[in-house]
Order: sequence, then C-alpha cells, then structure tokens
Amino acid sequence: MRLINIGFGNMINSSRIIAIVSPDSAPIKRIITEAKEGRVLVDATYGRRTRAVIITDSDHVILSPLQPETVAHRMTDSAEEGDGDDE
Repeated sequence: MRLINIGFGNMINSSRIIAIVSPDSAPIKRIITEAKEGRVLVDATYGRRTRAVIITDSDHVILSPLQPETVAHRMTDSAEEGDGDDE
C-alpha cells in the first residue's frame, strides 16, 4: 500500500484510485453532487478551491486542492521510489 499526499497532509491509498479529473465539466459536477447526497464525498480542500477530483474503486469521491497533474506526478514518484526497495 502506497500513500500519496493530496494536500494539507491528507493521504490516500494510491492503489485504490481509478481517476483523477478536473472539476470543471458538468458530468464531474454531477458526480460530486451525487457523492455528497450518497455520503461518499471526502472534502480534503480545507475550504480552498477544488482543483482535482479523485474517484476511487469504492465509489468514494475525494476533492483535492492540488492540480490533477500534481496528484498524478506524486503517484508516479511514489511508484518509482518503491521499485527498488522490495529486497
């Protein structure tokens, strides 16, 4: 299990992530609204602007103040760090 920082010290399991998307489109806004109504929304923005929406395999929706590219970069950095320490 690899944890990645999604902003303000909040960590999520990178192996559970299905998608990291921008919150600007109408379908993503609809997904956020449905997640809020279904009580599976995790708001990790601390009142800041939502810049990335992370969708997990358990249908949880996580809001992050980081850009989607930043979260994806942290995922790839985390994966590369773990490649050599399985000895």
